Amino acid sequence: METPLTTSRSVVAAPLRCWVPRGVYAPQTDTRLLRRALYREAITERTDVLDLGTGSGVLAVEAARLGGRVTAVDISWRAVAATWFNALLNGQNLRVRHGDLASAVPGRRFDLVVANPPYVPAEDETPPVGAARSWDAGPDGRLLIDRICDSATTFLRPTGALLLVHSHLCGVDATLARLAGAGLRAEVVDRTRLPFGRVLRSRLGWLREQGLTADGTTEELVVIRAEHI
Repeated sequence: METPLTTSRSVVAAPLRCWVPRGVYAPQTDTRLLRRALYREAITERTDVLDLGTGSGVLAVEAARLGGRVTAVDISWRAVAATWFNALLNGQNLRVRHGDLASAVPGRRFDLVVANPPYVPAEDETPPVGAARSWDAGPDGRLLIDRICDSATTFLRPTGALLLVHSHLCGVDATLARLAGAGLRAEVVDRTRLPFGRVLRSRLGWLREQGLTADGTTEELVVIRAEHI
């Protein structure tokens, strides 16, 4: 699947082209919301950017087109391949690394970190496999979110910022509190509401049993921005 993605910044004229192979997370509403926040950041040729869990690599490519020095990381080899190909497809240079979150770039710190981790609550407590690894995140949806929050100060420079997107279903206040506990100042900088997609509709009964949804029809996505206090 190849999808053209447009952008609102005048400095990037051509639509971004994106190839998404089977098993790799395709750009969706959360991607677009995070990209909107990305474009509000002052990215220059001296900005070191890290895309954690890059998926198809579209956000990494966007950051590179803005001039950033970008490193993209994913634990999926298919995602690594897709990111490398999409960078080539759009004429951008990226560092693409295979690995588990920031462990793929040990000791490095960045000016801007973007992350669109899996955040969908899942009944099965065993680690997800296959395509579900892109969205399933344990019973509370925080399998990777908590790890990112707890380790953020280890990969952010003193003046760096983290942009993290996820659903209200896995606890916006919990993320703000977790980041504050790690010594970061965090706030919601963007949000949108959309109807439940296929995955959430398929587990609606379980979500209601867990008290994670009341109306069972809509989901709110938020972007949280965090920086050192």
